[in-house]
Amino acid sequence: MPSTGDWKVPPIAQPKAEGYKFDLDRALGAVVALTAQVPDDAFTAETLGTERVGHGVVIRESGLVLTIGYLITEAEQVWLRLSDGKVVPGHALAYDHESGFGLVQALGRLDVTPLPLGRAADALVGEHAIVAAAGGRHRSVAARIVARQEFAGYWEYLLDDALFTAPAHPNWGGTGLINAAGELIGIGSLHLEQRQDPDTVFHVNMMVPIDRLLPVLDDLLAYGRPNRPPRPWLGLYATELDDQLAVVGVAAGGPAQIADVQAGDVVLTVAGQPVTSLAELFRAVWALGDAGVEVPLTVLREGRMLALRVVSGDRMKFLKSPRLH
Repeated sequence: MPSTGDWKVPPIAQPKAEGYKFDLDRALGAVVALTAQVPDDAFTAETLGTERVGHGVVIRESGLVLTIGYLITEAEQVWLRLSDGKVVPGHALAYDHESGFGLVQALGRLDVTPLPLGRAADALVGEHAIVAAAGGRHRSVAARIVARQEFAGYWEYLLDDALFTAPAHPNWGGTGLINAAGELIGIGSLHLEQRQDPDTVFHVNMMVPIDRLLPVLDDLLAYGRPNRPPRPWLGLYATELDDQLAVVGVAAGGPAQIADVQAGDVVLTVAGQPVTSLAELFRAVWALGDAGVEVPLTVLREGRMLALRVVSGDRMKFLKSPRLH
């Protein structure tokens, strides 16, 4: 397992023990470094790479680790590094596409105190929090929650109430968002740039709220995915551009490619319903039914309107299942 190096968060941005009523070092000790190896022929290898490095948070005495799912999707091997340098193998146990969470089961003793789960719904904009990474205070950021709002990702992903923190953590994937009570209320997913004005760029981290885990946790532990029909997936990557939805790519072998959706197309309607944002696109598709439903699209291509019919799929069926080792 490769080292995360000698980098440190600047001292001014590090959390200070005297600023918290809980045992800061004990809480930060629940955050572990995570490395995942993915085979070259995996469906996500081209977009996410075959070696993925980030973090995870121990949430149960049994060695259950919560992380962001893209780190472990299709992983053949997972390794967890503790704050004392001990390395333990793990098993990619579950991935929930709807929330973005992933679960890893440690295959050896961690001897780490789990971080208790809090409620993201109680978090207030302006509230102090810690974006915690493996390595303790020196690699964690004393941050604030600067926004909570809807977030739509081009990979057919939507959160109604994502949390955004600043200053941004430089190695955000799988970090733990810890509130003032020492509870885990989110997991780090993205680094984003927000422009306040033409000359000012504001860097933030997007956090998946822990509240999205609790309703599906038992299913993830039992089945590796939520025990409900999967949403329809198109394998279509789009972006919002001048009040239009422009297709920037399609997943190789995915439903959209099979239906002849092409990069450069502008999506106008879903089942006759006009869509101008990613959130509108996803909600319109998901409202049609479960995976397998036919999705009628109207697209604009080189000045011509085309009617395409995409037979949606179950995203999980395109992915390699994790192997216990």
